[in-house]
Amino acid sequence: MAKREFHATRMAPLAPEGALSAVLTPAMLEQASMDLLATPENIVRQFDDVQCEMDGLKSELNLLRRRDETLNFYMHRLDEELRLAARLQQDFLPKALPTLGNVRFHTLFRPAGYVSGDLYDVMRVDEKRVGFYIADAVGHGMPAALLTMFIKHALVTKEVNEGTYRLLKPSEALGRLNEAILEQHLSQATFATAIYGLIDVQTLEVTMACAGHPAPVLLRDGAELSALATEGGLLGIFPGETYSDYTTRLLPGDRLVLYTDGIEVAFCDDPATGNPDHWRGELLARRHLPCDRLIREFAEAADKASGSLEPKDDLTMVIVEALALANDTR
Repeated sequence: MAKREFHATRMAPLAPEGALSAVLTPAMLEQASMDLLATPENIVRQFDDVQCEMDGLKSELNLLRRRDETLNFYMHRLDEELRLAARLQQDFLPKALPTLGNVRFHTLFRPAGYVSGDLYDVMRVDEKRVGFYIADAVGHGMPAALLTMFIKHALVTKEVNEGTYRLLKPSEALGRLNEAILEQHLSQATFATAIYGLIDVQTLEVTMACAGHPAPVLLRDGAELSALATEGGLLGIFPGETYSDYTTRLLPGDRLVLYTDGIEVAFCDDPATGNPDHWRGELLARRHLPCDRLIREFAEAADKASGSLEPKDDLTMVIVEALALANDTR
């Protein structure tokens, strides 16, 4: 029978009494003291404190959730109201453009947001003349859009007395519009630019007046793009402002282009260092195209230059076209 072998276990010598404090750190001693004090009452109290903290966090979470729901509600309502305002502004634009004699009108209207600070109109004022204007209220969004609505209704183009009428000269019409804006005593420093013109569809004579607006340009076959010498003060700044009439005659095939400054901005990355006349080259390169296609391709070029998702400014353009031939329908 094999003998069992026994190995004696060596016992570590006991540490001296004073060496215990040298092994335990102050943090360990503090935790040991807390463990000794963890009586059932203390445990219950700690559990209650944790439960209170959890209840507080749940309450704050519910409050944040209700706040988000309220914010989403108001954002949705604001979005709906702005969409309604945009549709209303579209309703103020002409439903159909006059086709009188050998003159045709073409337009581009692209708000930067829901609503635009730009506005245009084209209206037949008598048997042989058509009035047209383009306006640009300072700023963007709803305040500018509201001012354009006022401008549309405050612009008087004709006086009617006892069965007769008198067409106001463009300069006189802008002068009255300036006074109408000033009479409102608007609380903000609100002003606008505008051009109003009349064209005789038989003689192709155009008379225009300008109120601080970019000068219209003439697009003529075989010639460079030329700006017409129109000038005048802003609307809504100075009482008694007077405006001047500018008269020219279009040739068959000419295109008179009115625009807002958003056209310049769309093709200029940096207004301080960029080329503000870049858009003129884009327009000139397409002068051989029919007007509808010209405007469509010009708008596409503007999207490529500035981006269609975040346009820098409202884009508005009105083209007055004198047809080359009596039966030309381009």
